[in-house]
Amino acid sequence: MNKLDRKTRKLILRCLVEGMSIRATARTAEVSKNTVVKLFVDAAKVSAEYQDKKLRDLPCKRIECDEIWSFVYCKDKNVRRAKSAPTEAGDVWTWTAICADTKIIPSWRVGDRSGATAIEFMDDLRARLSNRVQLTTDGHKAYLGAVEGAFGGDVDYAMLVKIYGGSAGKTADKRYSPAECTGIKKRKIAGNPDKSHVSTSYVERQNLTMRMSTRRFTRLTNAFSKKIENHAHSVALHFMHYNFCRVHKSLGETPAMRAGVADRVFDLDDIIALIDEAAPKPNRPATYKTRGNSN
Repeated sequence: MNKLDRKTRKLILRCLVEGMSIRATARTAEVSKNTVVKLFVDAAKVSAEYQDKKLRDLPCKRIECDEIWSFVYCKDKNVRRAKSAPTEAGDVWTWTAICADTKIIPSWRVGDRSGATAIEFMDDLRARLSNRVQLTTDGHKAYLGAVEGAFGGDVDYAMLVKIYGGSAGKTADKRYSPAECTGIKKRKIAGNPDKSHVSTSYVERQNLTMRMSTRRFTRLTNAFSKKIENHAHSVALHFMHYNFCRVHKSLGETPAMRAGVADRVFDLDDIIALIDEAAPKPNRPATYKTRGNSN
């Protein structure tokens, strides 16, 4: 079986983590679209497995959480009239958590915006932390039961509720602009959170990084995911690059190094090495030993 050389595989991964679409990556690397997709899926799977093992017992003290919207195949409002829409078609939300000090992303979850997904997300986040944290989320009500179920009373939890102005009468030049935030409210939910650290600024900035670095999240394009599996793969690959490979400008090192789960800056070659290690080994021809005469 033919295998791409390391230089070409590295180029493909570089294009993907820097926000290029599958087709644009295929044109740049001069390979087929299917070749790009296969490498993308392989890289995403090993990235998810590696992070699941490494992101444990994290010494985080302040965690911020948020959800970022996208869609698979088509938006919710268009599902009914879409042709051959898969069962998972429609809006999809990626729940993310970030450590305000180390900037590492310890946990994420791709799903809907329901309480069930919130519970899965918070249970996973709690399992990766080594100590009590101060937690800040937005005002989404699904967090209330999920945080209580995952942390019990062992958390200092507050909600940052943003108040937005009305969007009536928007002119064409403001059609795609978010509503104006007219104020915020900090609500203490559990424990004793420090009000000066009740913020979602870091996680919202990370959501912007995700939209800039992952083509599937870019608005007003046709690069959106057609399958939810590939959408989840893109998230896993993005966070592998963000956590382990990309030097954070404000830290001067990667978030994984600051959190103590890595001792060096990873390169895309490291992801390729993980792919090669996980690849099934080729079958060796059977060998036979002759025992005396076979007459």
